[in-house]
Amino acid sequence: MDIKALISWSGNNYCVTNGPEIEGCIVVTDKSFDKVKNEFQKALEFHIEGMIADGDTMPEWLRNGDYSIVYELETSALLRRCERFTSIAAISRASGINERQLSHYANGLKKPRPEQRKRIIDGLHKIGEEFLSVV
Repeated sequence: MDIKALISWSGNNYCVTNGPEIEGCIVVTDKSFDKVKNEFQKALEFHIEGMIADGDTMPEWLRNGDYSIVYELETSALLRRCERFTSIAAISRASGINERQLSHYANGLKKPRPEQRKRIIDGLHKIGEEFLSVV
């Protein structure tokens, strides 16, 4: 079974929250993308241990650890994650979305409509294809 984990950007940190597949709320923050995923895994395991210790009702797949975590990045986290490899200016050129608007998305001030998010992802793919074409 998959457990959804939503990664967003909040202030100066990545933030991960669990999806509706399990009871309770798990929230983890960290400046590092890799560390926040690792910390979420630990927090989820701790949460499950606590549910078992409390005698809470839970699905057998969760009790047995028969799950995988599927991370979904909100646009803010996606743009922040890509800062390691490219710039807002490059994403703007590739997607056709104004830099200021992208900055609002990256800072979590605004959320893009699905069409805008698709343009951002298509722009990132275009940048990736350009990198891959270098020989």
